[in-house]
Amino acid sequence: MTRPLFASRPGPDDLIAGSFVTDGKTHDMEWSDEMYAIHGYARGEIVPTLALTLAHKHPEDLPRILEVNEDLVRRGGHVAIYHRVIDAGGRERKVLTAGEAFPDGSGGLRTIAGVMLDLTTTVHDETATAARDAIQGALGTRCVITKAQGILMGRASMTSSEAFTVLRAYSNHVNVKLAEVAATLVGLADRDGDRMPFECFLDALLRGSPDPAKGSLLQ
Repeated sequence: MTRPLFASRPGPDDLIAGSFVTDGKTHDMEWSDEMYAIHGYARGEIVPTLALTLAHKHPEDLPRILEVNEDLVRRGGHVAIYHRVIDAGGRERKVLTAGEAFPDGSGGLRTIAGVMLDLTTTVHDETATAARDAIQGALGTRCVITKAQGILMGRASMTSSEAFTVLRAYSNHVNVKLAEVAATLVGLADRDGDRMPFECFLDALLRGSPDPAKGSLLQ
């Protein structure tokens, strides 16, 4: 397995946030350490696959999850779904999963990348407002990083782990938070009109440092 995309514990200390990437052809998956923890495993104990992930869904939630997955594969785009997971120890966890499907350019599915937030303790111990704020903040950061990784994967033919490494290296070089680097890339990619700023920033990312003649777009 390759290195996880990103992993952190945003907001409350007990809000666990894991990330994943699913190969659209093989259905093999890459999990962050937090994804293993949510499912009751340690890294190295199992090989994550889509089939294994689905096997851990609560039986009552599985039909809806399969329907959402099928629609995501067919239509692409984003999805977010609240459901339950039964971990390896039989414990029920309440989670929110958000992901995005990335096409391969020939009409097929390349990857599905996303995050899973374990809300079990949060739902029990926090007010609804605090929990909602924590979820929105975590999802906002992770979704923009996931989208930035997808842009790099599509433009530079790299893996999700390689794309994250590129973002992190640039973040360290210019001393700017990784989420801000990702947001800059996504914002430039979504901008209409002149594509030069996007191409320049993409080139800087791939080289690992800003062009000294042009400066960093993050400054």
